[in-house]
Amino acid sequence: MPNTRTAKKAMRQTARRTLINKARKSRVRTFIRKVEKAIADGDAAAAKEMLRVAQPEIMRGAQKGVLHRNAAARKISRLSKRIKALETAAQTS
Repeated sequence: MPNTRTAKKAMRQTARRTLINKARKSRVRTFIRKVEKAIADGDAAAAKEMLRVAQPEIMRGAQKGVLHRNAAARKISRLSKRIKALETAAQTS
C-alpha cells in the first residue's frame, strides 16, 4: 500500500485511467470485430461501411494511447486490403 499522499493519489489516478483505457480498447476491438464479421460474411458494401465507421475509432484509440499509432495504421491498412480483395473477387465472378 502507498504511504505518502502523492503515492495514494497516483494509485487513484492509475486505477481511473486503467478503467478508461480498458473501455477504449474494448470499443476499438468491437469496431474491428464488426468489420471482420462483414468481411467473413462476404458483404463488401457492409464491410466498407463498417470500416468507414471504425476508422476514426481506431485512430482515436491510437491518439489516446491505448494503441500504438503504427499498430492502428496497420490494422486499418490490412482491413482495407481485405475489403479491396473482397470487392475485386465479387467483380470478377
